[in-house]
Amino acid sequence: MSPFSESLRDALVVFESLRPLEPKVVEAADLVLACLKSGRKLLLCGNGGSAADSSHIATEFTCRFQDDRRPYPAISLVSDGGLLTAIGNDYVFQDIFARQVQAFGKAGDVLIALSTSGKSRNVLSAIEEAKRLGVKSIVLLGKGGGFTKGAGDIELLVQGTVTARIQEAHKFLLHAICELVEPGLEKA
Repeated sequence: MSPFSESLRDALVVFESLRPLEPKVVEAADLVLACLKSGRKLLLCGNGGSAADSSHIATEFTCRFQDDRRPYPAISLVSDGGLLTAIGNDYVFQDIFARQVQAFGKAGDVLIALSTSGKSRNVLSAIEEAKRLGVKSIVLLGKGGGFTKGAGDIELLVQGTVTARIQEAHKFLLHAICELVEPGLEKA
């Protein structure tokens, strides 16, 4: 079997394993929709590829996903290099997201946090700060969930051990949430 065929086979196995997550995906979409319709905002974070996915999904809500509609507030906590490096330098890297949750988060907001390993201390710190402030959290994890498993309000745990396959599944789950939320948002 070629490397491409192996990757495709592995991706299909991981995607098929997402079926049991459907009720939690619907629950996450309901939480996001209620948040945005009540005038609150989304905060998103992750490291590496998950950071890129956080920015991508923030764009889907602030710009648009499929339909032309009014913009909704979604802030990627990974987007400001100056702020990230200042917090990492002046405090500790573990606080780069938690400090921003403290600054921007208010009760009724929703934090969407991604960690393919479940072992990102800065992501866990953001989830803990969100909980302290009354900000609900949707947490996407992989590789068994690591020490972050159980920390969020809604958890979407992808079964798998290959980072690329987990990230692909996370992106699919986030797009599925967008697809469920967008019909309930106010048109432009």
